[in-house]
This record gives sequence, structure tokens and C-alpha cells, in this order.
Amino acid sequence: MPHLEKSVTYTTENTYLTQNQITEKTKNVWLVFHGIGYLSRFFVKYFDGLDPEENYLIVPQAPSKYYLKNEYKYVGASWLTKENTTMDINNVLAYIEAVLEAEKLPENLNLILFGFSQGVSVATRWWANSKRSCRQVILYAGGIPNELTKDDLAFVDFDTTKIKLVYGDADEFLTPDRLLMEKRKIETLFKGKAEIITFTGGHGVKPNLIHDLLN
Repeated sequence: MPHLEKSVTYTTENTYLTQNQITEKTKNVWLVFHGIGYLSRFFVKYFDGLDPEENYLIVPQAPSKYYLKNEYKYVGASWLTKENTTMDINNVLAYIEAVLEAEKLPENLNLILFGFSQGVSVATRWWANSKRSCRQVILYAGGIPNELTKDDLAFVDFDTTKIKLVYGDADEFLTPDRLLMEKRKIETLFKGKAEIITFTGGHGVKPNLIHDLLN
């Protein structure tokens, strides 16, 4: 007999991580989305070089956890897959909004949006959906979702929001064809205002670059 896939709505719970404290000295809030295979508590270590008095970090946790390799020892997580993508996007966006509601951030702080690898797709979808004002948007070694259009980012003032695209010159996931496709999306979405930054290396985070991205 043919099967029928159904869905239900229910309440779920997920963790997220913060680092440092918000004080009168705080200038920046980083909303950071890790890549596939990470947990937020490990990914946040890449940001240890930031001034803890001036920078407050919020690192959401991808909800779908799994064991890495076949050792059943180390755990990683994924934001989305090709399975039920639209439903999972909506769930992730609702989760991010719940995180920000819980944080009750002061409005006078600079919001810096950071996504690495798979986290780029989550960061850009959230930005387009929430229409939040960001001081900087840093998209690091990841692809921008194909469904996003320039109309989705029509709310952005590219004279006040800095867009930075970062990738390694030996990134094994960035083939010449994909690089060309991404550059076309970048030009269309960000109206030629994005700064492209390359470094020597593959698909990984360079902690020494993160501090420099503030400049």
C-alpha cells in the first residue's frame, strides 16, 4: 500500500552558547553560525583572540547531532540537509529568533553576523528573513542559498553595512565553476559592495583573520 508522509508541530528545546559579558564597554555582538560537523562550544574557540571587553558572542547550536566517523565518540551537528529543507529552515529561523528574544540585546551595539561553511546558508537566510540591521556580515567559506534574490536584501544599506567574503585559495570545496557561480551571486545580491578576502589555505577557519575582519 502507498505510504503517506505527515507532519506534526511540537515544542522542542535546544542549547546555544555565549561568551563574555555585556557591559558598558561592549561594542560588538557577534551572531556566529558554525559549519557542519561542529558543536558550538568547540567552534567558539576560534574567536578567543577578540577583546573580551568589547565583543560579546552568541553561538547557536545546529540541532541535528550525529556521531563523527565510525568511532561513536565525537559528536558533530548539521543545520540542514536536502531532506525537508523548507520545514527545517523554518524551524531553524524560529530557533534563532527565540535565542535573540532570550538575550534581549541592547540596541546600541553593533551586530556582526558571521557564518562559516554550512553556517553561511543559515546566516544569510536568517538575515534576509529577519531584516535586522548589521554592522558587518562575514561569510566565510560557504555558499549563498540559490533562492535568495536582491529583493530579499533590498532593506540593506550597503554604505553602512560592510559585507566581507572570505575563503582559502586551496579550498577543496570551491571548484572553479562554483567560485564563478558564487561571485555572480555576490555581485547581484550585494551590488558590488562586498569585499572579497582570500587567504593561503583550505577549508578551515583562520583565527588570526577573525580579529582583522573587525577593521
